[in-house]
Amino acid sequence: MRCPFCRHADSRVIDSREVEEGQAIRRRRSCAECGRRFTTVEEVALAVVKRSGVTEPFSRDKVVRGVARACQGRPVDDDALQQLAHRVEETIRSSGSAEVPSHEVGLAILGPLRELDEVAYLRFASVYRSFSSVEDFEKEIRELRDAQESRQAGTS
Repeated sequence: MRCPFCRHADSRVIDSREVEEGQAIRRRRSCAECGRRFTTVEEVALAVVKRSGVTEPFSRDKVVRGVARACQGRPVDDDALQQLAHRVEETIRSSGSAEVPSHEVGLAILGPLRELDEVAYLRFASVYRSFSSVEDFEKEIRELRDAQESRQAGTS
């Protein structure tokens, strides 16, 4: 690692700590040449492979923007969207792969969004799963109702 002060190519690590819930490592370093100290942060890059084959870095903000469109006019606040994006990122990182297909990002969104707001879930699912008929909506609504009835029967 080059020293940001004197540009010398050699430094030694004084201290290492996990940050961001283990998603990154903060290293305190000392330059072998000038003796000044500096901090570096190492994090695993997570990439999304789009249908076209193009790879781009995973972006929580992009998840939030996509889900926010589905939540438009719904009683969902920004904090809930940020938490959903965090859950999606955790799910994707837990796969252990540095590159994930965009399809898997969409799948990771569906579960938390279904819990957050069923109407927003239907909107998102209709685009994500390319609903082409009223029957597609009816089938999804039937599945939502069945799941809701199962939860209610389990709590009774």
